[in-house]
Amino acid sequence: MADRVKVTLVKSPIGAIPKHKRTLEALGLRKLNKTVELPNNAATKGMVQQVRHLVKVEEN
Repeated sequence: MADRVKVTLVKSPIGAIPKHKRTLEALGLRKLNKTVELPNNAATKGMVQQVRHLVKVEEN
C-alpha cells in the first residue's frame, strides 16, 4: 500500500453542493487540473470518497 496519493481536480466544482466545495478546499484543490500529494490515511480517503466524482486519484 502506498503511503502517499496524488489527487487531481478534473471537474469544476461550480454547481457542486457547498459541502463538496469546502472538502476540495480542505484537500488543497483550488484550481482545475491542480494536483496535490496527500498522506494515504483514513481521513484523506474519506474526503476523496466524498468528492470522487470531481477528482482523479493515483497511488504512488
